Amino acid sequence: MNDLHAWLSQQHHGFRTFQQKLETLGRDDPAQRGLCRLLSGLIGSYIETFDEAPLPVEIADGAYHRLLTLVESIDLNADANRRLQDINRVAESQLWQ
Repeated sequence: MNDLHAWLSQQHHGFRTFQQKLETLGRDDPAQRGLCRLLSGLIGSYIETFDEAPLPVEIADGAYHRLLTLVESIDLNADANRRLQDINRVAESQLWQ
């Protein structure tokens, strides 16, 4: 996730492209497939909710920073308990409030 976090931190609001990167990572690294799918679904839900609608800058900025913080908090090398906590945190997350 460090590579994804670094890329995302340089791509303000590049959610669609980030979603594609997650799909590639999940396909190329089967051990990360579930987490990538959850993150991709989280982003997809945000995109579907606001697609083609006027979006206040505060909402877009907040969503971007929440996603950035979430991705930064994921430890792909952690033990099984930590990995499960990360997966559950992603599953409970929402990018907008």
